[in-house]
Amino acid sequence: CDRFPRTVIKHKMGGSRRRKHEETESTGAAGAKKMEVEEPSQKKATDGEPVKPEDATAKDYYFDSYAHFGIHEEMLKDQQRTKGYRNAIMNNPHCFRDKIVMDVGCGTGILSMFAVKAGAKHVYGIECSGIIHTARQIIADNGLSDKITLIHGKCEEIDLPVDTVDIIISEWMGYALLYESMLDTVLYARDKWLVKVGGIIMPDVATLYMVGIEDAQYKDEKIHFWDDVYGFDMSCIKKIAIAEPLVDTVNPEQICTKPTTVMTVNIMTVKKEDLTFEAKWELIATRNDYLTALVLYFDVGFTQIHKPLWISTGPRAPYTHWRQTVMYLHDQLSVSKDEAVTGNMTCKPNPSNHRDLDFEISYTHDGKASGKVEASHSYRMR
Repeated sequence: CDRFPRTVIKHKMGGSRRRKHEETESTGAAGAKKMEVEEPSQKKATDGEPVKPEDATAKDYYFDSYAHFGIHEEMLKDQQRTKGYRNAIMNNPHCFRDKIVMDVGCGTGILSMFAVKAGAKHVYGIECSGIIHTARQIIADNGLSDKITLIHGKCEEIDLPVDTVDIIISEWMGYALLYESMLDTVLYARDKWLVKVGGIIMPDVATLYMVGIEDAQYKDEKIHFWDDVYGFDMSCIKKIAIAEPLVDTVNPEQICTKPTTVMTVNIMTVKKEDLTFEAKWELIATRNDYLTALVLYFDVGFTQIHKPLWISTGPRAPYTHWRQTVMYLHDQLSVSKDEAVTGNMTCKPNPSNHRDLDFEISYTHDGKASGKVEASHSYRMR
């Protein structure tokens, strides 16, 4: 439950040309001036509790952006996300009746409250950010304090009042599925507390996909812009910009290939080391076009319930706050219908900050319009 703010990525990476929804920027870490950052406020309780919302300052939000209500507002208003979890939980009371539930990274406590309404005997919500103060008030205001216990801290460092739990629920997914590495925490909780027989994790399956798009105009605006800025050469920034994936909403009309599966994760059995992976991929062009960028998105599935339910973040699916992750090729490919672009992708946590993701993508295309092209690029989500 120790994760960094998605709002920062939106602030740094997100563009406006493709976006279908107006979104409200939160006043969290994205607005902090990094050169003036001091240590967080010392208004901390002696028991290590985080700063209360009414005492928090911009300095605290820089280090603890999940403490600000704004990022939770964005996630709660994501109907595909929140209603998906609500339906998976509350439409399956037979799974929750008289069960002990653990909510990893509980935030405002919304999933914990769904679990109680579905019949859970007790829920333990784990949260390391300052939002836990607000969550406790929300739980009390809804008369659920006797059913939900909120614990402040990292899963790897806390003690639970029980030896085992029957169900783990968590909204752990980051951009491109694995950004923030919060799944590591869910796996730790699974191995330490989930009952060995009959245990349930929600969601329990995740699939990462790739698709190709034509996006030359926006690439010019975001990348080639640096070649000539009011008559000055700032192309050194261009090299940095193209290596940083863009989180944005992709117009489905830009898609020019069939999607391909990059990896599928069974959260009941996957190991932490499996999340550093290498995968081969192949994209088949659906029309004559220019392949400008590769796009990553994901689905998560609740398959242990009576009627399996999926949440999709793809460009053809309804909007979610995860949007899609766009990686621009250094040089576009001229693809003709039914031609294949084949490649390899490695993904691993950045050694300096394991919350960041490092990607290495190589590809080959032998097309009738441009002949054989081979290239390899590095990207870093941060």
